[in-house]
Amino acid sequence: MAERGCRKKLNGSEESGDGYRSYFFPPKGGPQRFRGSFGSGCPVSGDFPIVTCPVRGCGLPLDLDSPQGRCAHGHLFDRARSGYFNLLQPQDRKSRQAGDSRAAVQARQRVLDGGLGDGLRKVLLEAVSAWMEIRASDPGGGSPELPLALDVGCGTGFFLAALHNELGLPGWGVDLSAAAIDVAAKRYPGCRWLVANADRKLPFSDGSFDLVLTITSRKNPSEFRRLLRPDGRLIAVVAGGDDLAELREKILGQDLDKDRAASTEALFGGLFCLEREFVARDRLYLERPSLVDLLTSSYRGARFRAQEKLSRIDGLVVTLSYRLLCFRPASILTVASTPI
Repeated sequence: MAERGCRKKLNGSEESGDGYRSYFFPPKGGPQRFRGSFGSGCPVSGDFPIVTCPVRGCGLPLDLDSPQGRCAHGHLFDRARSGYFNLLQPQDRKSRQAGDSRAAVQARQRVLDGGLGDGLRKVLLEAVSAWMEIRASDPGGGSPELPLALDVGCGTGFFLAALHNELGLPGWGVDLSAAAIDVAAKRYPGCRWLVANADRKLPFSDGSFDLVLTITSRKNPSEFRRLLRPDGRLIAVVAGGDDLAELREKILGQDLDKDRAASTEALFGGLFCLEREFVARDRLYLERPSLVDLLTSSYRGARFRAQEKLSRIDGLVVTLSYRLLCFRPASILTVASTPI
């Protein structure tokens, strides 16, 4: 019997030789590697972000460089053994167990460990690397410094860690789920991790980050704009219309999903302008254990009684499809005709 997470690449499809496709100005030669990290001596764009106290009515800078985070008003936050800080306040949670459950987190991690996030990871690296190259060479004020990244709804930190490990970006990840952040902190100690509610005001000062990511996660346009520096960028990843189409057809009786890209562009309109798009798409044969994890880790699995139907499926070819929407703040004037 195959091990959990076993998968086979589907050959002979429309995809390129490695099974992935990306569109709209992918950089030649693949992602450029930028070496460096926290404390490596490589220049980082600006200072580290000012983390602010989340206690209602406070908002003072919070010192997180000790076992206890403390602000000038004396509010204290303990560092977890794995290294993260939980800054979630009672008014920011709807239940005692906020965010994804531990079972959902474990299922999603098995999905990623099985390689099902590799296609999206590859194209995300392309997108960020392309922007970094243009940012560094811009004659109007290019910066050789490493951009500071924030991943909102980071889950177990897989994609932010890829940017840190492959491109050298210093990164901060926030998520509502303490279970997910605990995994992220244990696996990827090179980044900083916080438990916080992305639907509310995040605990950072204005203009703290050069790059904000939201990968199939929360979308808070006004908050993202507040946190971005004037020349920063936002990358919003949404599921493609054919994502998990085969699984949806088997379980729900429908194959195509709604157009999340159009609704996301409309949501961010006014504060952001879409300037570039990438697509990550793959088709894999997944056996039942992987299908169970895929469903358990998604909201579709929780919303519908799908496990019984899935128990009758031994394996299935499944499409994994994502659209990466790259936005700039609307206040930035486009000075070149080439999309950035």
